Amino acid sequence: MPEGDTLFKIARTLHAVLAGKALTRVRSTLPRIAAADLVGHLIPKVEARGKNLLVHLDDGRALWTHLKMSGSWHVYRAGEKWQRPERQMRLALDVHDFCAVCFNAPLVELLSAMGLREERMLQLGPDGSAAEFDADEAFRRLRALSDLELGEALVRQHALAGLGNVFKSEMLFMLRLDPFMKLAEVDDARLTALVALGRKLLLDNRYSPTRITRRSLQGEGSRWVYGRQGEPCRKCGVPIEMQRQGQPLRSTYFCPACQLGRLPASDRPSR
Repeated sequence: MPEGDTLFKIARTLHAVLAGKALTRVRSTLPRIAAADLVGHLIPKVEARGKNLLVHLDDGRALWTHLKMSGSWHVYRAGEKWQRPERQMRLALDVHDFCAVCFNAPLVELLSAMGLREERMLQLGPDGSAAEFDADEAFRRLRALSDLELGEALVRQHALAGLGNVFKSEMLFMLRLDPFMKLAEVDDARLTALVALGRKLLLDNRYSPTRITRRSLQGEGSRWVYGRQGEPCRKCGVPIEMQRQGQPLRSTYFCPACQLGRLPASDRPSR
């Protein structure tokens, strides 16, 4: 699933081609949007809020998309052939020189001005990718999730918006924290460090073409643990493991030795 840094890049691209322009054509597979008579409305801005993307309209409404695992936004010049079939289109926004197309997104909605204020947007925690970030509020909201496992709490968007499975796994490894411990077991200093690291990784990746959480002069890879199940830990050599946690079940990658203090199976004493 795209995380906050990716949505920031998408919003930046869409804002560059749509902002300040009037819609000349709107297509959607959703009847409410298709019948909304949006042609002629100006788009003042496009912004990301955590993992959510909002295309604002001049009357206070907004088109809201959440890409989850399957969705994507493409930008084409007017008349350019799409790279995906039209049947995968959920929303297409034309201005005089560009067409922005949202493919396969499971969540596409037209929000009224009131709906924009009342919808899930207000439930989001501080956005780690945004220019302004309230670290104290993110800390407070995470601390309120003390009954959850740490790896589950970090991806709750109403606590700290923008983090997903990649950053969660990488952050916990970088700070050598057990993803399966209860958040209540994490002291204030380590929770503060987690919030700061999450903010740093999201900001560092806003302008990077690929997501990087580890920099190596030897070209050994850009991540510590995510997506490396079965490969040796870059610190201790023990194979990286992956386990599902939370509801819905999400992938968490970790080193059983560095983070759990657990020997690999081959080194455990026989009983």
